[in-house]
Amino acid sequence: MSLLHVSISAEQPERVATCLAQLMGGKAMPFPPFPDCWIAFAERDDGTAIEVYPITHTLHAGASQIACAVGEPDASPTFVHAAIASPLAEADIIALVTHHTWPARTCDRGPFQCVEVWLEGRLLLEVLDPQMLRDYRAGMTMANWARMFGLS
Repeated sequence: MSLLHVSISAEQPERVATCLAQLMGGKAMPFPPFPDCWIAFAERDDGTAIEVYPITHTLHAGASQIACAVGEPDASPTFVHAAIASPLAEADIIALVTHHTWPARTCDRGPFQCVEVWLEGRLLLEVLDPQMLRDYRAGMTMANWARMFGLS
């Protein structure tokens, strides 16, 4: 199983999608199924993507398929976050994110390091450069997780 795409909300969807596409080495494009939405595709162009909705939009189970409602803005913090791989080097990731005036810093997560990126200063994205990704794949296994936390 692989995570294929995820959706997030942003105050400025086009700006966030453009930055995400740059981080993933891909391209940002409008997302016509819903108004004012964008999608950031990864470099590999295998369907890996992040959809970016305005903070006014919410998804609901419609009568026959997904529906989008537009309401009041909700920019509140969330526990939801994601980790993505980037072809960029650590310093380039930090430079790109700080160019947007968003916080970025390298952090140690135990079995791997990542660049902690706060999109628009509110949504956490863990970005891994190629070496960080190798460490992540080597360290984030079920056996290592169980060993780290003493789980049987």
